[in-house]
Amino acid sequence: MKFLDLAKVYIRSGGGGAGCISFRREKYIEYGGPDGGDGGKGGDVIVEAVEGLNTLIDFRYQQHFFAGNGQHGMGSQRTGKDGADKVLRVPVGTEIIDEDEETVIADLTEVGQRITIAKGGNGGWGNLHFKSATNQAPRRANPGQEAIERTIWLRLKLIADVGLLGMPNAGKSTFLAATSNARPKVADYPFTTLIPNLGVVGIDEVEFVVADIPGLIAGASEGRGLGDLFLGHVERCAVLLHLIDGTSGDPAGDYQTIIRELEAYGGELADKPRITVLNKIDALDDEERSFLRDEVATVCEGPIMLMSGVSREGIPDVLRALRAEIDDNRLRHKKSNDDDAGVEDAPWQP
Repeated sequence: MKFLDLAKVYIRSGGGGAGCISFRREKYIEYGGPDGGDGGKGGDVIVEAVEGLNTLIDFRYQQHFFAGNGQHGMGSQRTGKDGADKVLRVPVGTEIIDEDEETVIADLTEVGQRITIAKGGNGGWGNLHFKSATNQAPRRANPGQEAIERTIWLRLKLIADVGLLGMPNAGKSTFLAATSNARPKVADYPFTTLIPNLGVVGIDEVEFVVADIPGLIAGASEGRGLGDLFLGHVERCAVLLHLIDGTSGDPAGDYQTIIRELEAYGGELADKPRITVLNKIDALDDEERSFLRDEVATVCEGPIMLMSGVSREGIPDVLRALRAEIDDNRLRHKKSNDDDAGVEDAPWQP
């Protein structure tokens, strides 16, 4: 399945049905009178967050969504049928943005959340509604309310607890593959990761979700490389894991590049809790590890951890540091062995 996190759609609610002008005329009824029914209500356009989706790809092939119109009223006091609602099913974490691409209409962060973004028109009154003591035979009825047309944007921001940041080939995908059942593409060239990946990581009987996004380079905020298009997927994370390639030749410069891009992106992303890790230490001896850690420390305020996604050295300490930054209400507790008998857990356990 292809990944799509931004889609433009055109929606229209249903128009209300017109009221009916009708009079009762039956052979054995001495007094007739008005009996025109009301028009039916037009259908609403609703957006609902559902389970089992992690992309907006369906909206690439269909961009127009119309709710049903209300049926006109009929004689014998018959009300027209209401128009059918149109429900757009989107992944959890989808933002609904107005046509100006700035105004956020709604943010669907929980399964089952629904919002009506175009309300159907009310049906018009039939002439029965206008009968009075001084107007026994009204010959007027209301038309139904018109439909609402609008254009909206759907933007998906993945729901994750930890977001991975780093330059291309910093080892983000290797870390995700080593600690979860996710199988992102891993190769020895930059921009191996082209779309975000999610993985469930377990440590000390709790689990949390990690999001891996394509690497950033200098000038990403200006559109270089893959740009900063995917940074929105780590906006909801509780903590960021910043991986630095210990074999790059300039780890301190790589660190500063990522920080500058976070600041250029704006919002609260640069202020989120962040854990900095010097990765690929399996290729470094003790002296090189100490030297590079001190070098990065000159530009990094917080502590610097050491890790290797290949040899898995230092991974348990990194996971525990991440777990400490995540609120307990976001964590998911693993089932006990008795409840989980016969079910394989994550491929790696500390």
